[in-house]
Amino acid sequence: MKNCRPKSFAFCGLWLLLVSSASSSLAGGAGDKLIGTTPAEWRVEGWLNSEPLQLAELKGKVVLVRWWTAPACPYCKATAPALNEFYRTFHRRGLEVIGFYHHKSDGALDPDAVVKYEKKFGFKVPVAVDPDWRTLKRWWLDTGDHHWTSVSFLLDRKGVIRHIHPGGQYVKGDQAYREMKAKIEELLAEK
Repeated sequence: MKNCRPKSFAFCGLWLLLVSSASSSLAGGAGDKLIGTTPAEWRVEGWLNSEPLQLAELKGKVVLVRWWTAPACPYCKATAPALNEFYRTFHRRGLEVIGFYHHKSDGALDPDAVVKYEKKFGFKVPVAVDPDWRTLKRWWLDTGDHHWTSVSFLLDRKGVIRHIHPGGQYVKGDQAYREMKAKIEELLAEK
């Protein structure tokens, strides 16, 4: 501590405040205009861990949809345990958790690689491929100035978007995880 100067502390404190504020406003404001809307039916293929599911068939359930990619997305890998936990904890109460793989590699989409990544991430939830990001674009990228693709949507039992995590990760113990879990519990309590 003897090499620290008061000006450095002030700068560091200001920097932390700005980063914290930017992070909070990103989570709080991104996608606000989508809250309360009903998304279009998804157009995905290549289901794993499940028979093909249609959004319309899931009315009456709370639905958490998370886009993920691999191998170069540390946020997707870090969030996989939370998705599995939410599924394990809340599925019997009416939660469906679905992972949509969106291909980011320069190479061609290899379905066998998707299976390998799905197993490596340990997904126990239904997973499908969103080819050419068709659904990701309709639900998220074409609806505003959104840059993250690892977005999560939480829909209520009527199929209405009630919460959006705009990208990055949510890991047990962090604020984004607590917010997602609390929102899931709130929506499951609604009848």
